[in-house]
Amino acid sequence: MRRMCVCVLCAVVSGLLMWWMLLGNGAHPGVAQEKGAAGSGPSSVSFIRDVAPILKENCFACHDAKKKLGKYDMTSYEKLLAGGANGEAVIPGKPEESELYTLMVSQEERRMPPRDKGEAVPASKAEVVRRWIAEGAKLDGGIDAKADLNKELRVRWQPPRPPQAYPYPAIINALTFTPDGKHLISSGHHELLVWEVGSGKLLRRIWTRSERAYGMVFLPDGHLVVAGGRPGQEGDVRVYRWDASGPVVDGVMQLDGVHDPKVLVKHLVDTDDAVLCVAATPDGKRIAAGGCDRSVRIFDASRGVTQAELMQTVENHADWVLGCAWTADGQYLLTASRDKTAKVWNVAAKESVVTFPEHQSPVYGVAVRPDGSLGYSVGGDKQLRMWNPKGEGKQVGSSGGHTDEVYKVAIDGSGKYLVTGGADRSVRLWDVSGKGKVATVRQWTGLSDHVFAVAFSPDGQLVAAGCYDGMVTVWKTGDGSVVRQWNASPGWSGASNPPVPK
Repeated sequence: MRRMCVCVLCAVVSGLLMWWMLLGNGAHPGVAQEKGAAGSGPSSVSFIRDVAPILKENCFACHDAKKKLGKYDMTSYEKLLAGGANGEAVIPGKPEESELYTLMVSQEERRMPPRDKGEAVPASKAEVVRRWIAEGAKLDGGIDAKADLNKELRVRWQPPRPPQAYPYPAIINALTFTPDGKHLISSGHHELLVWEVGSGKLLRRIWTRSERAYGMVFLPDGHLVVAGGRPGQEGDVRVYRWDASGPVVDGVMQLDGVHDPKVLVKHLVDTDDAVLCVAATPDGKRIAAGGCDRSVRIFDASRGVTQAELMQTVENHADWVLGCAWTADGQYLLTASRDKTAKVWNVAAKESVVTFPEHQSPVYGVAVRPDGSLGYSVGGDKQLRMWNPKGEGKQVGSSGGHTDEVYKVAIDGSGKYLVTGGADRSVRLWDVSGKGKVATVRQWTGLSDHVFAVAFSPDGQLVAAGCYDGMVTVWKTGDGSVVRQWNASPGWSGASNPPVPK
């Protein structure tokens, strides 16, 4: 099966278990020390600490407020005990009569989760549920029975510290140049990494709550907006001061983007799953972010990002939102989705004005010319497509060149060049200065793995790409020469310099 059979996000999940085993983070800091239910002994099972995470992992996907299979919503303690179409699923003190438990351990065809949906709940976790029911199926003291369990779990979770030395290469899902073009920021494991472009030297490590950053954008005031999260667990959009001061360890500045208000300057939003893309208008007054919940949230930052507020939530796609881009005037927002469409949203009118369906496959990325005259999208059909983001949204051209799915697209500030990267382990630079026409300027082939991130420097003179295996390469736009290539995985013993891409 191909590594990217669903989308870029899937790559992160595949390595998560091994990360925890090697890093010793099987129990999150702060969680293992929680006490059990109020008034209970130390060996008692805690609902919020022990049981709710099992339900979230195995049950909420089918039994949440939206799906309610069997008319059963399990996302609050009150609803969990109320049961569904088959009546009560939890009989306090009687696990053998409680379907919540018996269906977890059933050897019959009927089982929960259903056999066609995945593996059975591990025996050790099913035993935790059995014990909780046997002890009376109690709720921990201080928790509202009506409270959303997703939010309650999120509040209690504490992010682990990033590894000092990576046991596996970092997956580069996002890259951006700093405003001066001298530094490159890459996504790491629960951190952002700041590198000197000319030397590839690591300068700063910024600890983040998000396991992964999936999108990054700088605002005119120098703040860095980052979209990310933990797959299937939570997502967020946070704003950082990347050049704040902090202690230096082994020559690298360490910044706390989880607790330090001098580093984490604004927390814009939490979601129940990862946020996969973020974009800002050139004046920084509007910020948009979309993700796995199929929504795009638009924030008003006209009074400064620290005063930013949610102004609209757009629910216009039928599947994950994988990319977004603003027209320069901030009037229109272009989006790309796994639902096989790109769309245009009129922010002032609060309505969808264009749907572009020509890819007929997941649309991974979208960009737009500064004057708003052309939209560009890439996807699973291996094509770069050009279309009119206004009027009827008709396609005006397309171009191949990539031999596999194209995951990312970015446009330089002048609107002259596009850069694309994807599963064929290549990066292509396109001249899009002609109206409705594109021409390949050059193609860099022979990269070491799938390309998950691309970026232009602010002046358009440099192009950067990041790969699944942690490799980052920076080229000169003008002559195509390599400026620097390195593995953006601090301390990884397997880091090496592969053949320079051509």
